[in-house]
Amino acid sequence: MEAAHLPPRFDPHDPGLHDDPYPVYARLREAGPLCRGGPAQWVVTRYDEVAALLSDPRLGAELPEAYHRLSAGPGPAGDFVQRIMLYKDRPAHVRLRRLMGQGFSPGAVRRLRGRIGELADGLLAPALEAGRMDAAEDLALPLPIMVVCELIGIPPGDRAEVRPRAFDLGRAIAASGDPAGREAADRAVVWLRDYIGGLLAERRVKPRDDLLSRLLSAQEGDDRLTAGEIVDNVVFLFFAGFETTTSLLGTGCAALLGHPGVLDRLRDDPGLVPTAVEEFLRHDAPIQSRVRLVREPVTVGGRTLRPGRMLLLLIGSANRDERRFPDPDRLDPARSPNPHVSFGGGPHFCLGAALARAEGEIVFTRLARRVADIAPAGPPVRSPGPLRAFTRLPVALRPA
Repeated sequence: MEAAHLPPRFDPHDPGLHDDPYPVYARLREAGPLCRGGPAQWVVTRYDEVAALLSDPRLGAELPEAYHRLSAGPGPAGDFVQRIMLYKDRPAHVRLRRLMGQGFSPGAVRRLRGRIGELADGLLAPALEAGRMDAAEDLALPLPIMVVCELIGIPPGDRAEVRPRAFDLGRAIAASGDPAGREAADRAVVWLRDYIGGLLAERRVKPRDDLLSRLLSAQEGDDRLTAGEIVDNVVFLFFAGFETTTSLLGTGCAALLGHPGVLDRLRDDPGLVPTAVEEFLRHDAPIQSRVRLVREPVTVGGRTLRPGRMLLLLIGSANRDERRFPDPDRLDPARSPNPHVSFGGGPHFCLGAALARAEGEIVFTRLARRVADIAPAGPPVRSPGPLRAFTRLPVALRPA
């Protein structure tokens, strides 16, 4: 193939992607729905193609062992990522999701809403009194960790010890390939498996109203989850249950800073909060891409992709596709419909979507009610890695 006819190449290491990837995405979409990635990899840029491929049975989420070994290493972290629901295809994925879903149900999330509100109030009270906070360190980071600990049943006295291990585990999920990250992830997986296994043994003797106890009783006919399946997938849910929501809360607060009129609209019409949360998710998606493996030939943008090729589905680009979203770079808290793909799609649609939405709605409802004005109080600092999140987001607050 002549170079002049090759589609453009997506470079995930482009430094411009860290602060603002959207101009890069726009240029790629303009060239076509498909661009080149790394070796044996194609990258999908437009909404229609990304949305369809998320549900396409010719693609798989169960990636080759070599892929995980290359990214997470040959140790416990590499073993762990191959066992969790995220990287399973049917029938194993269907079975795990049905059984896990019994413990991670919408009803369980509804019962948590009151507690989420109490936790949010406790974090916001000192910020409102002081007139300032770091929206990342003081709100977006601690709240989701507290909530997922409540959901799983992790005792309050253990949470400070669990938290750093969950961050290290994220290095395995992020597939960074960094040697120091691999070692930290290996240690974290060993520690968290042992810790969650100990809690599970306690729940067998004395069940409680928490996720671990519900998973022990989850059943489909004669089928139950094994202890190993519960431990590994709860370890994964612990990380997944806070990391994406941390990103949503941080980018949502950043959106309020960059669009001052939005907070006024939410205060005047609290009913807009749920649609505003969906718009925060679309406008700056926490997870910018999903990886899939081509298992059967599939045609994208006039090219037939052979089995064995990797596809990188650019969620962040699809959510800004002008072919699907009018004026896509504009933040519109009343945008409807808003069929963003930030939670994925198809059989791997995010199991924790209801919890993330609940936390977003509760936090931004409280900010709209209690904050008259929010403004930057220092330079923001984006988190390293693939998630759209912040490590620092200083803000000044004027109570309502």
